[in-house]
Amino acid sequence: MTKAHSGSRAIVTGGAQGIGFAIASQLANDGCQSIAIIGRDKAKGANAVAKLEKLGTEAIFISADISNDKAALGATEEAAKKFGVINVLANAAATSTRASLLETTRENFDFIFHTNVLGPMLLMQGVVKGLLAAKQPGSIVNVLSMSGHGGQPFLHPYSSSKAALAAATRNAAYAYRKNRIRVNAVMPGWMDTEGEDAVQKKWHSAPDNWLETAEKNAPMGQLVKPAQLAVLVSYMLSPGAGVMTGALVDYDQNIIGVGD
Repeated sequence: MTKAHSGSRAIVTGGAQGIGFAIASQLANDGCQSIAIIGRDKAKGANAVAKLEKLGTEAIFISADISNDKAALGATEEAAKKFGVINVLANAAATSTRASLLETTRENFDFIFHTNVLGPMLLMQGVVKGLLAAKQPGSIVNVLSMSGHGGQPFLHPYSSSKAALAAATRNAAYAYRKNRIRVNAVMPGWMDTEGEDAVQKKWHSAPDNWLETAEKNAPMGQLVKPAQLAVLVSYMLSPGAGVMTGALVDYDQNIIGVGD
């Protein structure tokens, strides 16, 4: 039986850990033939590659800071040189550095927007260029956040960056739909990741059992789990998603616009 991603050659940013690695793993389980994961930590990258290869997928790690234009575009070129035309892209890398409106500095703003908006845009640019040149279809999913709808006061630049990427997602979807390049996004809520654990302890002085408390108070008794979200992302990236493009899919147990 042909798997959903047979013939897929993918790039996953932030693929060495958290939601990025969960997406890469799901793509591998769904038959993706080649995966390039992009990140900064070479040790984590090597570990992720080893795990993906055990799933039967050809994998490489590309060390790159996607907030740097040359590094981001260079990463897409390196992946294409290794695997051929990249036809799947999952932009999962991001930073959620805290700052309110009054606390936001130009330095802080630039760092967040370069990582969360410019980086994904450059990766999309590199992949779309390759697809257009080869006259091939492809699919992109950007991982946004429910904070893109507005967010909490301490997430002003982060929320703004995710809203900007939402607009960029729909713009690109409209621009390349006739080339059969689909561009969608998921907007997850509060997630259970190692990165979130570090954020909670660094920025909110959270105790070691913060996750247990958070899940106890959550409507469905859990935070968003990367492996669960990854199943949806893999589907959205696959041919099985059909004509789906320009969609911003909320993935959370809290409903925007209703409730207390």
